[in-house]
Amino acid sequence: MPDLSRLLQPRSIAVIGGGAWCASVVEQCRKMGFAGPVWPVHPKRDEVGGVAAFQRLEDLPGAPDAAFIGVNRNLTIDTVRHLRERGAGGAVCFASGFREAQAETGDGGDLQAQLLDAAGEMPIIGPNCYGFINYLDGALLWPDQHGGARVERGVAVLTQSSNMAINITMQTRGLPLAYVATAGNQAQLGLAEIGTALLEDDRVTALGLHVEGVGDLRAFEALASRARALGKPVVALKAGRSEQAQAAAVSHTASLTGSDAGARALLKRLGIAQVESLPALLETLKLLHFTGPLPSNRIVSMSCSGGEASLMADTALGHDVTFPTLDGAQRQGLREALGPMVALANPLDYHTFIWTDVPRMAATFGAMLGGDIAMGCLVADFPREDRCDPAAWDCIYEAGEEATRQTGKPLAIVATLPDAMTEAVTARIIAGGMVPLLGLDEALTAISAAAWLGQPRPEPDPLLHPGEPANLHTLSEAEAKAQLAAHGVTIPAAKRADTEAALAEAVRDIGTPLVIKAEGLAHKTEAGGVHLNLTGPEALRKAATALAGIGSGLYIERMVEAPLAELIVGITADPPFGLVLTLGSGGVLVELLRDTVTLPLPATRAEIEAALAGLKSAPLLAGFRGRAKGDLVAVIETIEAVQRLALAEQDAIVELEINPLIVSAEGRGAFAADALIVRKETSDA
Repeated sequence: MPDLSRLLQPRSIAVIGGGAWCASVVEQCRKMGFAGPVWPVHPKRDEVGGVAAFQRLEDLPGAPDAAFIGVNRNLTIDTVRHLRERGAGGAVCFASGFREAQAETGDGGDLQAQLLDAAGEMPIIGPNCYGFINYLDGALLWPDQHGGARVERGVAVLTQSSNMAINITMQTRGLPLAYVATAGNQAQLGLAEIGTALLEDDRVTALGLHVEGVGDLRAFEALASRARALGKPVVALKAGRSEQAQAAAVSHTASLTGSDAGARALLKRLGIAQVESLPALLETLKLLHFTGPLPSNRIVSMSCSGGEASLMADTALGHDVTFPTLDGAQRQGLREALGPMVALANPLDYHTFIWTDVPRMAATFGAMLGGDIAMGCLVADFPREDRCDPAAWDCIYEAGEEATRQTGKPLAIVATLPDAMTEAVTARIIAGGMVPLLGLDEALTAISAAAWLGQPRPEPDPLLHPGEPANLHTLSEAEAKAQLAAHGVTIPAAKRADTEAALAEAVRDIGTPLVIKAEGLAHKTEAGGVHLNLTGPEALRKAATALAGIGSGLYIERMVEAPLAELIVGITADPPFGLVLTLGSGGVLVELLRDTVTLPLPATRAEIEAALAGLKSAPLLAGFRGRAKGDLVAVIETIEAVQRLALAEQDAIVELEINPLIVSAEGRGAFAADALIVRKETSDA
């Protein structure tokens, strides 16, 4: 990975171009107190942004550590080449019209290749991006306004969307931003490389990613590995769940978004927490900055309103947090502080009668924080300062600070309405050693993510990356099942038969009941290509006559009797994320039920067991309402056998599916009733 330290923490900055964008870069660096020289370059202007300009790059007093290139796309290429030859530390390429234009119009791809050639080993960010803001050093390669301020420590936020980056700088949530950076087209440096470089700064406490497309899978693995080594958490907001979002990402930054299931599986495997909204991302980063990952998801909640206590409990239902029952010491401390009239529970309504009584409030909060918990939440909305007197809320700050000091446990003050916690309030909360969180849903999302990040997890094995695209070949069901059987999958006894003599032989050799299928059909049931529960030669003959001409041949197999459940086991090559395994409820209703879990390969036995346990259909395997238990051991062994086949054929497998995998009672096995394999044909074939 290239060294980005000169580019991201520059001691000198060149600004090439003379428009309003370039003037803004110069002005913002001066405004933020950048200590080094800023060198505008323009052939015709005497000054840019109030600073004397050089006519040519050759006139600069030295090689700049960082350069903002604000000229058109063709001049950008020449400028990058000149900076590389001069020994510059790196550049931000502002111009658009490169590969993202190719995604829309077919133009621009060749220019992006020329840009990469011009850059060589010199790091470049973009093209088609705003650049970055370094709030630690006041270095802004940034052509617009922003809402941030200098900090000594903080989080880094990295996005492919420049407009989203601007919006993030305008936050008033009390989140200290160390860096806000954009990646644009990721022509040379992707999110993973830039993110890793940001994490290397000792002053950065956590990294937030807005991900439209992953790009280099191995680089993302390296980012996650480095984050673990540094002990710095990473949180991601992944775009692309909808078809519209995927289309927008492609046209916007030439990204390949990939499947949402593949993205979720990848991030989970790499130990990167995922959130679903931008406010949740910022609140999670804020909590991580002030507390780091949490040791557990056990929390307490306190409010002076029963309505707020109920709201907190109800909101928590959609989050992985728990409110443990109060222990004896907590109850005793609360009784001493609150007396006999208050119902003691978690979440706690401590009532308003102790409001402004700071010692009793502090004793109440301290008693709650004293249990076996990771952190506490103090629900409090603050009055409008333009119309109300906020002095009566001083007791919240004072009591919360005292309880935090006494117990050493982190305490978040949580506003139910983001409007009810101003920037001035968040600053006072932070000064008191507490964490301001805005919105119950966002706060609980942040706590869930921080607790998940705090759990130990082993270094994951390298993910399986699919080979390059090639000509595709779909195996017949018989061929697919033969490959699966060779790796340990149990296949029902079967034969291919196209004559009456062969049909009679199938009945004799396989036994009944039978299933007969028309080969070569992708969706046999919908096409009428399957006949079930055939009990003799005559029934088989009639079914064969009905199927004549529908497919490419007839496939006869022993029907699995008394199944307890049907599952789908599938492996697909998801280009951005590698080979992924999908497990779920199978059979003809698979699309309707949508009960699936996705795992990157290779998957451990523990991950497979956890995925199966997380299915809605899991009770069917465990013995639902007195029914027999399914053969879970056989199911897991089948999944591991499918994975072995994928490992052996890593560069060839495009799609592999068993649907249904019929699960019999415990000790009686699991059988691949239908199978599909799509392979890439090698160039030698």
